[in-house]
Amino acid sequence: MLVGVAPRVLDVDVVRRRARHARCDVLVGVQGSRLVVVIGRAAADDDEAGDEPLEFLAIAGELAEGFGEGHLVLGPAVPSIVDAARSAKAALAGFAVAGAWRRTPRPVRADDLLPERALAGDPLARQELVRGVYEPLRDHSSDLLATLACYLDTGRSLEATARELFVHPNTVRYRLKRISEIIGWDATGAREALALHTAIILGSIHDATRERSQRTTGPNRHANRGRS
Repeated sequence: MLVGVAPRVLDVDVVRRRARHARCDVLVGVQGSRLVVVIGRAAADDDEAGDEPLEFLAIAGELAEGFGEGHLVLGPAVPSIVDAARSAKAALAGFAVAGAWRRTPRPVRADDLLPERALAGDPLARQELVRGVYEPLRDHSSDLLATLACYLDTGRSLEATARELFVHPNTVRYRLKRISEIIGWDATGAREALALHTAIILGSIHDATRERSQRTTGPNRHANRGRS
């Protein structure tokens, strides 16, 4: 799903012509001031042309001409039209907060706006950050999660992180490399560091809330069992 500003005069033929050039099909609709385009294409195995198909972000760039000025947000790829609602929710949530990123690319993936979406209260973004970043590191190694948190808290300083954790800077480098291999995010980049820091905060809150809930419900559960 691709969401952007509707032009003053919408020429659907332009959008469809650009879509054919990119070897995909589109459904075009206008929602108030927004132009919404559902992008679909055959599976790679069914591609008769034999060429490598364009990535959806590249397709979005091809379709940008049909939109008005402003942000252009691409939802994540989904396997079928049945799952299109998930892509639509992400794209719309990203479009709502795209202005919060000072250098938002055009087009931009909705997943590249996860920090802004999470801060705006988008539950899908929060789940994605917790499940895709925080939980894999927490479950893999407490050292990795602690190193990442310390590295981000010290302004991404290898030396300060090493001093605080009482390890060699090369150990910090190795752990950061492992973190990138596990979750696919590079903590040394400013933009990705923001997403990772947000994920750690959300994950810590999630774990603390779950622990409080377990402590609260635990005695009651045992008491109820005693009465039965």
